[in-house]
Amino acid sequence: MIELHATTEHPIPFDLSDEEPKTHADSIAIAINTADLIAQLGPSIDFSEGDLEAASKLILGENKPAKPKTIAVSAQAQAISTLVKTFDFNTFADQLQARNFITNRLVELANNGDPKVELKALELLGKHSDIGLFTERSEITIHHTTSSALENSIKERVKRLLNADVIDITPLDDLDAQLGPADGETGNKYSDPAEVQIPQTEVQDNG
Repeated sequence: MIELHATTEHPIPFDLSDEEPKTHADSIAIAINTADLIAQLGPSIDFSEGDLEAASKLILGENKPAKPKTIAVSAQAQAISTLVKTFDFNTFADQLQARNFITNRLVELANNGDPKVELKALELLGKHSDIGLFTERSEITIHHTTSSALENSIKERVKRLLNADVIDITPLDDLDAQLGPADGETGNKYSDPAEVQIPQTEVQDNG
C-alpha cells in the first residue's frame, strides 16, 4: 500500500485536466518516458507485431492527428520505446571510423567474384580522396621568399631602371614651321567673300 501525505510544498494545479503534448515529437517522448518508468516500477509491458507496426507509423508521423495527442495504449508506448532505443544511435563514433569501414568493405567487394561488382568497387576505391587515382589534379607551385629578399629584388629593379640608357629628345620650338599650319589657320587670300569666284558649269540643251 502506498501512503500519501498531503503537504503544502507543491500547490494544487488550477486545471486538473490532462496536459496534452504540444507537438508530435512531445507525444513520442512522453510515451517513451512513461514506458521506461513503468519498466522501472514493475514488470515490462508486452507488445505484439501489430503494436510494433503501429508504433513505427507513429514515429514516422504517418496518419498522425492534426492535434498532437498522448499515446494511450501502453503496448504501443513500449513498442515506441523499443524502436527508438534500437535504431536511434550513432553507428560510427566519428567520420574516420565510417571512412575506414567503407574502404574496407569496398576492398572485400573487389574480390567478390562478380566482374560487375568488382569493377564498381575498384572504381569507387580509385575515386577515394586518399587514393585519387581517377581524380584530375592541378598542381600550383608557390615560391615563398623572405621580406628581405623581396626588398633586395625591388631595389635591384629600381637600380636597373635608373641606370638605363637615356635618349635625349630635341624639342621643337616652332611647330608650324616643322609641321605646317593647322586647319583654320591657313588664312584666306580673299578678304571679301564676294570676291570668291565659283566656277560655273555650262548646261547643254539637247532639245
